[in-house]
Amino acid sequence: MGIKTYRPTTSSLRQKTGLTFEELTAPRPYKPLLQSLSRTGGRNSRGHISIRHRGGGHRKLYRIIDFKRNKIDVPGIVETVEYDPNRSAFISLIKYKDGEKRYILAPLDLKVGQTILSSDKQVDILPGNAMPLRCIPLGTVVHNIELRKSKGGQLARSAGTGAQVLAKEGDYAQIRLPSSEIRKIHLDCRSTIGQMGNLDFQNISIGKAGRNRWKGRRPHVRGTAMNPVDHPHGGGEGKAKGGRNPVSPTGKPTKGYKTRRNKRTQSSIVRRRSK
Repeated sequence: MGIKTYRPTTSSLRQKTGLTFEELTAPRPYKPLLQSLSRTGGRNSRGHISIRHRGGGHRKLYRIIDFKRNKIDVPGIVETVEYDPNRSAFISLIKYKDGEKRYILAPLDLKVGQTILSSDKQVDILPGNAMPLRCIPLGTVVHNIELRKSKGGQLARSAGTGAQVLAKEGDYAQIRLPSSEIRKIHLDCRSTIGQMGNLDFQNISIGKAGRNRWKGRRPHVRGTAMNPVDHPHGGGEGKAKGGRNPVSPTGKPTKGYKTRRNKRTQSSIVRRRSK
């Protein structure tokens, strides 16, 4: 996978870069695993904007992804590697021995024609194979990690990310997450071997504001550029810096303000992420 630049026939193309999509092997998705995707435009059930700067964007269909990897001991063959507009990572279509087809997240170095397996016991440590954490050797890089048994993978699913199994003690494994946080996860939780693919995603330059509009992201206006009636940072004679710690439009602290309130899982965090 590489990054391509564009001939600057317009000023916006001068900074714009994109993926070459060399890894992709299918021109269109597998229809039985598609479903419509309704969008809210950032509005809640009352029609009020609860998340700012959302709306518009290109229409897209949702690809049904197998995050649980619960097709136990049934080998599958990688048929395609495909683009997914709903996530930064690529996805792969797997055809299992019993004829069923499912989408999974595509790890790095997963090739078309390769056989993958999900099992409750230890199998080969190859990209795409899934098993419980108790069966995965220490030091292995994994992705799509469950937080609760049989819930489906929730951690390390973005392009280029990967977590590492550091230790096992009692019923829990210590996992170093992409944020550098070390967290305890039960050994019965499943994860998939390998680092997520599409490593160059983080190196893309958007190039122009319109490209963000295609993604459904509307303009983000600074609070200091507003009037006092619109934002706590607004107003003042001349250009002002706000004169207070950064806050949201409703006055709540932001930029470094701790929002975690889940005390139930507090003991699962061995080390916080490094800043």
